[in-house]
Amino acid sequence: MHERTDEAFELGERLTVVGSKLVAGDPAPDFLLEYFDSSDSSMHQMRLANSAGTVRLLNVINSLDTPVCHVETRRWEQLSKESLPDVHVYTISMDLPFAQARWQSAEGVTHHALSAHRSERFGQDYGVLIKEWRLLQRAVFVIDRQGRIVYTEYVADQMREPDYEAVLEAVRQAQAA
Repeated sequence: MHERTDEAFELGERLTVVGSKLVAGDPAPDFLLEYFDSSDSSMHQMRLANSAGTVRLLNVINSLDTPVCHVETRRWEQLSKESLPDVHVYTISMDLPFAQARWQSAEGVTHHALSAHRSERFGQDYGVLIKEWRLLQRAVFVIDRQGRIVYTEYVADQMREPDYEAVLEAVRQAQAA
């Protein structure tokens, strides 16, 4: 598996990212991730293919229990209600599904939080697995209705949020296509 050094960091810590970067035009790798539905206390699985034919936004974060990830995920929730009609927004981390559901309930976040905790495959396929932490690198992917990546942002500084305006523009273009 391809490893990339010095493409992610937090404060003074240099991190190794596992997997190759995806670029616009690549087919979006399918995934099988989990989420916990607290309304019926059951675990469910979600594939990218479950939302085929729609525009998808993948908000990939380290952990919901960190300040930047918390702020970022709340911002995507707000934007999903204001600016992202008919877009499936998914927040993806390696947090346990139960912790994600608890956080969502406490924060009033309704878009899907998907857990990659069982396997490193998502992280490797999307080129976001941080080797030293076994967490995911902050990144955003926009996927069009045909299942192609139309926008990627791999955020190097794990203390920084993504470029929301660039992502929104990519979503608008994908919706118009």
